[in-house]
Amino acid sequence: MAEDPKWELAILATVQGFNEKLLQDAVGGEVPVPSGLEAVSLQQSEGSVSETLSSMRRWLRLLDMAITPAMLRRAFTADTDPEIAEAMLRYLTRKKDPSDVNREKTDLVATFLYRRPRVQGQWERRGYGLDGSLPLAPFEIAMIEILAETDVPSLPEEHVQMLRRFDPLQKQVEGFRDLHSLLESGILPMVRQLKQSLDTSFYHPGVLATIAPYNVVFGRKFNQLFHAATTEIKSFAEALEQQGGSILGNVDGVDVTVEDVGSLKEPELLNLDYGQSLQKFWRVSQLKKVLERRPPLRRIPQLVRNPVKVHTPRPEKPVNRLISKPVIDITAMRAALTPQQISAEESKLLQIEESIRIFVRVADPKFRQIVPMRFFNLALTSAEADAFCADYLEEKSLQAGVARILLRLVAVTARITTELEELKRGENSPSLWRLHAESLVALLELADGAHQNSGRLLTLAERHGGKEQVDALQKSVQKLTDASSLATKTLNGPQAEQSASASASN
Repeated sequence: MAEDPKWELAILATVQGFNEKLLQDAVGGEVPVPSGLEAVSLQQSEGSVSETLSSMRRWLRLLDMAITPAMLRRAFTADTDPEIAEAMLRYLTRKKDPSDVNREKTDLVATFLYRRPRVQGQWERRGYGLDGSLPLAPFEIAMIEILAETDVPSLPEEHVQMLRRFDPLQKQVEGFRDLHSLLESGILPMVRQLKQSLDTSFYHPGVLATIAPYNVVFGRKFNQLFHAATTEIKSFAEALEQQGGSILGNVDGVDVTVEDVGSLKEPELLNLDYGQSLQKFWRVSQLKKVLERRPPLRRIPQLVRNPVKVHTPRPEKPVNRLISKPVIDITAMRAALTPQQISAEESKLLQIEESIRIFVRVADPKFRQIVPMRFFNLALTSAEADAFCADYLEEKSLQAGVARILLRLVAVTARITTELEELKRGENSPSLWRLHAESLVALLELADGAHQNSGRLLTLAERHGGKEQVDALQKSVQKLTDASSLATKTLNGPQAEQSASASASN
């Protein structure tokens, strides 16, 4: 699990809350929660974090046994907060449980995140790996960032070879024209066996980034073919019923009636567990083949009557309960910053610098100044883009010093922007909100240091450099100043606005 116990607790608390809501919906009432793990207790807890974590892990193991992959699939809808999905993914991957249930849950959560990118079209861009040779998809970058705190071993060569099979399988899926040929091809059990063979490598970011796109393509194609098959069957059943018939055909020695077809509910079938759903999909496919051998039925014209409008009350929309954000004191939090917090942020800044450098160096020159980040597109100035391509950063010169400080200014600005987005998405989880707020406070401290270094270098540039270097520094400093001001205002919340209004009136 995560090295920082507070961060792990925040992740587990998010997963716990989601799982408890899932069970409440399933049983139609409250689920008894162990003492000390209630939402209020977790927010106000002053006790040992390690003891709370130990209790929560046991409670989550019990919840895991009660929640099936099908329940999770139905729960992850277009309205689900991606923050919850990311917390669930961190939890499931860190368990590294090789069981089919845990793998299926991880599979569907990663696929959910791929289906719903933060920025439209962000997975379509291509980058390059850290060694500059292997293609690295943006979704894989996102998986690496989400699972950054997870211990990720290197992939064995045999598993790398297995991953290369997914691309041709995806092309094969796109070529199917009907449900029966897709099911008869054996591609479903083949892919399932592939996923099982990956063992714990399945939880590697590169593996998830390979499998999720395949899942999306397969799911889209399967739903299309399944819908076409059920529509044709229901149309045939309706025509048969108009002529007084009731039996459509015989599948596996059992007569299929009009009533059986009328009970076909596509959304329910598509959300069943794997074993149940495959059996039912096969019966639908077999029935369609039976009907294809029968002569077409003519519809008997029916008298059309004016439909009677029946007033049905609209279901009440669920009330979203707002969770108040923790009150924070930025000055006190900055004073309480530890060397470990600063060191952790320094490591992330170096990772950001390296990621941007790789993108800028391999990107088309026309587009290298727009860097796709996890939640947004980072715009670089020409000078900043040149600095990331520079091969003289190790020199002891004014030019190298300007380039180095530009890299730092961009990295801190990017990290602050990312944490602001994380803060926004964690509004309904006080624990996560607090952690992202702490990261922002540490970044504000580092931003001050970057400003001071920029000031000293700006003075040197004004004396010995050219106007271009001065302008480049001023533009980058201004971007960081704007980001820092927004972060401070966001953390202070309404208090900052009230203070600003009072100052203006005086």
